[in-house]
Amino acid sequence: MRPPDYIREDFSREPLDPTLLASEPMAQFESWFSQACTIDPQAPNALSLATASSAGRPSVRTVLLKLYDESGFIFFTNYGSRKGRDLSENPFGSMLFPWTRQGRQVIANGPVTRISSTESLKYFLSRSRGSQLGAWTSAQSSVISARSVLESKLYEMKNKFSNGEIPLPSFWGGYRLKPETVEFWQGQADRMHDRFLYSRDTSGHWQVERLAP
Repeated sequence: MRPPDYIREDFSREPLDPTLLASEPMAQFESWFSQACTIDPQAPNALSLATASSAGRPSVRTVLLKLYDESGFIFFTNYGSRKGRDLSENPFGSMLFPWTRQGRQVIANGPVTRISSTESLKYFLSRSRGSQLGAWTSAQSSVISARSVLESKLYEMKNKFSNGEIPLPSFWGGYRLKPETVEFWQGQADRMHDRFLYSRDTSGHWQVERLAP
């Protein structure tokens, strides 16, 4: 089987001018991310996160970028989830931002570490009460017999935290991917795509190289 012939993408766009790229990848990401938020505001912060176990078995899932700065990209999860377990064994990850409507992708690779509990708490307190309860309710990635198990646990958490602020779970928090390489991909006609890779040189400065499509 193959996808229907009518599923085709026109990648004809203005070429990506390397002289206009920012000198550092997070500044270039900021520019593209701002454009993505304007052009397609439906979850432009959704990304595919790939991790691997100590045995080298990969897994991938969609997560949401919640914070970013010059030090990297931050997402949040249950530490006991599959990605949490992978990262405890093999603390490296790869992120793909699939901005298909703009004909663009950003791919970041690097080590992943937990952020501080203070940083996690600050974000946790900004979440809706429902999302806070959800963090307490789900033992993410574990096998459950029925949805009713979740509903029963949620009811229990609502009663437990019926008054006052909901505390940060000890098993939940943020991770930061600190990029070692960041690729900016922009589609072009006839699959002659523009690809530029940021990587650090031996002195710690960022260099930019063009990659073949």
